[in-house]
Amino acid sequence: MRLVKDIEIRPGMKVSELLDQFEESGGFAAKYLGSALRILEAMVKDRECTRFLSFVGAPISTGLRGALAEAVKLGFFDVIITTCGALDHDIARALGNYYIGDFWMDDERLREQGYHRVGSVVIPLSSYGPAIEKFVQELLEEAYERGLNEFGTFELCKLIGERLKDEHSVLYWAAKREVKVFVPGIMDGAVGTQLWIFQQRRRDFRINPFKDASELADLVFESKKSGALIIGGGISKHHTLWWNQFREGLDYAIYVTTACEYDGSLSGAPVREAISWGKIKPEAMKVTVYGEATIIIPLLFAALLDKIQ
Repeated sequence: MRLVKDIEIRPGMKVSELLDQFEESGGFAAKYLGSALRILEAMVKDRECTRFLSFVGAPISTGLRGALAEAVKLGFFDVIITTCGALDHDIARALGNYYIGDFWMDDERLREQGYHRVGSVVIPLSSYGPAIEKFVQELLEEAYERGLNEFGTFELCKLIGERLKDEHSVLYWAAKREVKVFVPGIMDGAVGTQLWIFQQRRRDFRINPFKDASELADLVFESKKSGALIIGGGISKHHTLWWNQFREGLDYAIYVTTACEYDGSLSGAPVREAISWGKIKPEAMKVTVYGEATIIIPLLFAALLDKIQ
């Protein structure tokens, strides 16, 4: 048994020095955040490891988008699996502005005034649907005129990233760093709707999920090891775990979630449950961190930078 150690705070200390102490503090959520840093550092430094980043759409509406983009820019991850909402917000924020709001705002009034709300973020209607529509339709038309009429989602995401001119964009840096971005639920969002609308005019246009499957199969089966930082739950979490079960599971796994496991949901399922499915190896370095991602992830990335610089 290890002794509980008191956290020592001093002027000028690094974020990594604080989080290192978390693991030795014994409790409560801090212990798991400290473990997450140790595992993330090992995963990023393991050159045999293919590193997955999984996240849902909502965080991209917040400033966490910039931290995720910086992590991609710095080469922390090789593969991204996300949702259509993440594409929506990444495009919309590259083209327009989002604003700081509050969870307790009057949603009926917001609708009357032409705003959407994502938690404590307020989005002008003009910055979202119309802006995404114009961007996607122009992108697809240009690609179609060049003879490109069938895409996997990883190819679509690369096209989007190459067109965005925003260094805070996740897709921009993914395209620059040749990080493949997969969106298994591509139809569930504004970009997905625009794909369908485009297909009504260009009937031979296709999104081909089998191209994604083949690309993911190659990535997984050619990997000596694999690891994942999984933010939130839903389809992006499941898709990351699902593909890694075909290589007997992840070697590194960090979950960051606020969901509860007692409703049987995948979003709340801790790392130990994935072992029963062969999605995470029993001997893997693994941890579930219960906490809100816009707090947890910037702390993790800042501490990791301390470690690797």
